[in-house]
This record gives sequence, structure tokens and C-alpha cells, in this order.
Amino acid sequence: MKLKVKRQILSANDEVAAQNRARLDAVRILAINIMASPGAGKTSLILATTGRLPREIRPGVIEGDLASRLDADLVAARGIPVTQINTGGTCHLDAPMIRTALDQLPLKDIRLLFIENVGNLVCPAEFELGAHLAVVVASAPEGHDKPYKYPGMFARADAVVLNKADLLDVFDFDVAYFERGLRMVNPAAPLFVLSCRTGVGLDGWLTWLLNRLNNHAEAAATSA
Repeated sequence: MKLKVKRQILSANDEVAAQNRARLDAVRILAINIMASPGAGKTSLILATTGRLPREIRPGVIEGDLASRLDADLVAARGIPVTQINTGGTCHLDAPMIRTALDQLPLKDIRLLFIENVGNLVCPAEFELGAHLAVVVASAPEGHDKPYKYPGMFARADAVVLNKADLLDVFDFDVAYFERGLRMVNPAAPLFVLSCRTGVGLDGWLTWLLNRLNNHAEAAATSA
């Protein structure tokens, strides 16, 4: 019975996610679902990325947290359109939450939408939001075993960011071991080793992101 109910919940969620995707496509927005453990650097990645985007690429952000709007305030201070979702205890965002959040953003003024999911390496992997890309952020202080312990999360990633590269030596982080674990469950996702604090490695991430944005724009123009 529990499995049946879970399938029904996920099926209903997927229907709304498809509606969200269609809504974003209609205004040519590329949306990215950013997932990670608490403290890995989701907000830092968003701020570092948006601060380096070409001026013509206008970002927007949906912030997901159990409580508070601390991260949303950091984003708003940069002049970026942002809306906050407080789940009140739920360990992930879902498609209906995103549907409501989209109503609170100036979609016609946005080309690249970052959705910062609730800090968790389990539940967010199961719920589609309508985003076009899923990006998983890991960090040096967490240890190099995360792809082995949370294969479901890393398996669904379109890209993986290893943040806090400036601390790799401090925490004896074995990048090769981390990548082997990643490749066991996801042979294709690019791995970007970077530091949002120092800026090292961000160029490769930005190049990949802009290429995906251009591909999305071209596909939207072709289907129009």
C-alpha cells in the first residue's frame, strides 16, 4: 500500500513538473535544479555564477529551505529576482511548490532560472520539478565517499560540481576516488572541480552552462 501511494504521489508530481517545463519553455527559460547537502555551497555557486554571466543573460532564483529567507536575501542584495519557498519540514521541493513560485517571478525578464533545492542528498532526487538540468554540488569537507553512499542523487545529475577545491588538501580529499564513484553510477556527467570562494575552476563550469543555455535557445527557436 505504501509503495502504491508513493507511486501515485510521484505520478501526480510528474504531471505538474511537465506543466512547469512547458511554461518555462514558452518563455525560453532554462531552469537548473541545484541539489546538495547543507553547506556544500549551493547558494555560493549561484552567486558566483550569476556574478560572471554576460549582461544579456538575466538570471532568476527560487530558494528552497526548511525555514528563513537568509539565502534569498543574499541573492536579492545582488539585484536578482528571487522568491523563497519555506517547506516547513519537508526535505525537498516538489513541482507544485515550483508552480506557485513561478507566479511570483518576472518570467519575461529571466533567461536562466536557478532552483536551489532543500539541502539533502536523498529526497530531492525523487521529485521532478520541471527543470531542464539537474546539478549536484559536493564539497571537500563532506568527504570523497558521497557518490558511493548516495548513488541515486549522483546518477540523475547532468553535471556535478565539486566545490571548495581550495580545501582539498586540508581534508585529504581524493578526487580520483570521488570520480570513480561518480562514474560507476553516471558515466556521462561532467565533473567541475572549483572553488566559489577563490574563483578557481569556475570558467569551465560557466562554459558548460552557457553552451547548454545556447542549445536550449536554439531548440526553442527551432520549435517556435
